[in-house]
Amino acid sequence: MIAAYATAACLIIGAGFALVAAIGLLRFNDSMTRMHAPTKIGTIGIGALLLGSMIHAYETGHGSFHELLIMAFLFVTAPISANFIAKVNLHCRSCETPPAPPRDDTWSTLDAPTDESNGAKTRS
Repeated sequence: MIAAYATAACLIIGAGFALVAAIGLLRFNDSMTRMHAPTKIGTIGIGALLLGSMIHAYETGHGSFHELLIMAFLFVTAPISANFIAKVNLHCRSCETPPAPPRDDTWSTLDAPTDESNGAKTRS
């Protein structure tokens, strides 16, 4: 009985998070803010749905390891894909660029330091 309630709670929580992620994906304006909904909230929602599926599978005696593998793959790949999407948007200048660093112009930016002798840019 407890497993049935736990399964139902996981499914309701997961569906709620997935719904919020879908609404956020549709409502946000640009791609940098739009990627937060599926990568953060959607990952938690899908994780809760998979957890509910795992609880139900073990409750019925047909335990499965597949959901755990799917959850691990999802939790590893979602932040990486969000990072790549953010880098592409920054390099294409399709979003607002971050502010300049306070002391060093080359730290964490696309600018390369210039060589003082011939004025050419050098890569380190």
